[in-house]
Amino acid sequence: MVNNTTVSEISPIMATYSRFPVTLVKGKGSYVWDDQGKQYLDFTSGIATCNLGHVPDVVKEKLEEQLQNLWHCTNLYHIPNQEKLAGLLTANSCGDQVFFCNSGAEANEAAIKLARRYANKVKGKASSEVVTFQQSFHGRTLATLTATAQEKIQNGFFPLMPGFSYLPYNDFESLEVLNTKKPAAVLLELVQGEGGVIPANQEWVQKLAQICKENDILLMVDEIQTGMGRTGTLFAYQQFGIEPDVISLAKGLGSGFPIGAIIAKEEAAKGFEPGSHGSTFGGNPLATAAGSATVTHLVESGVLENAKEMAAYLDLQLKSLKDKFPIIKDIRGKGLLKGMVVEMNAIEVVQKAIANHLLILTAGPNVIRILPPLTVTKEEINELIDKLEQTFQSMEKGE
Repeated sequence: MVNNTTVSEISPIMATYSRFPVTLVKGKGSYVWDDQGKQYLDFTSGIATCNLGHVPDVVKEKLEEQLQNLWHCTNLYHIPNQEKLAGLLTANSCGDQVFFCNSGAEANEAAIKLARRYANKVKGKASSEVVTFQQSFHGRTLATLTATAQEKIQNGFFPLMPGFSYLPYNDFESLEVLNTKKPAAVLLELVQGEGGVIPANQEWVQKLAQICKENDILLMVDEIQTGMGRTGTLFAYQQFGIEPDVISLAKGLGSGFPIGAIIAKEEAAKGFEPGSHGSTFGGNPLATAAGSATVTHLVESGVLENAKEMAAYLDLQLKSLKDKFPIIKDIRGKGLLKGMVVEMNAIEVVQKAIANHLLILTAGPNVIRILPPLTVTKEEINELIDKLEQTFQSMEKGE
């Protein structure tokens, strides 16, 4: 029985997020609306999740259809939507087999488990170590926050999981340690999103891939933020001249519906067998209906072409804005994953932008992250620039 005489003022939600004073209740395309009816231009895309914009019709229709039939069943039975989505992913990547889960952290957890089990059970290797890179971000489970080489993410969760080590990102010389260490796997992002929107150097990536191949080290690419067209191709690795052994996915895979996955080459996939890994909700009929509709639209429509064209236009407009405001020090990124380096605390810009009905993100203390949907138009990019200009002008005036 509830005692109404002692109502607590403490929120029933744990304080794991520093929330902005906005309550969103509706979204469509590049726009969202709050509970007061105010409209915002959303260039966060749910942190690179709503790649087709909010509530895309092609995904909504398939979800509504699936809702009438079956919501969930155990993975002990065949799931047609799962088979369809796995086929789409393998047909459009270098991989051969797929494991489905619910999130990016779970996808990277699965990749780490696959790498260790492959090393131990298939190859009989002495090392099950996984090498990642400084300033990376791979998730918030105990294993994936250990893989995340950022002290602020790991702080307070000691002891960390054993079996991980870190190298400097984009550093050629440090790669030589892999020739002697011979770890089980290397896990990297081709654009470090949370770490500051830092793209990998292509020659460095190719050298890393060559070393992994020569030393029988699994090359695992975290495409959770860069995948599903975010950088202009379905997967970012397709622009680097490499073929990963394992690819981890989530975010844009389900257009906002929770789903994650790893795609593995046939040899690497031997690390798993019945009973070695699983997920109750992973790849259920609803999630894979959303995923299938999303991937089908990405590969069969002109969305990827639009993403490339709009990325080039956005880059030009942001660089033009940089010329107007000395506070902007650099524009970097890949495709529609853009970072704006500013000479101040980036969170202040984000907060001020909200007052101008614009939603953007941070990526570290002095980097603003801009993530429009892949369906974005020139008119919406122009609106972004206008709102950013208003934001910087008001900050210059001390308003």
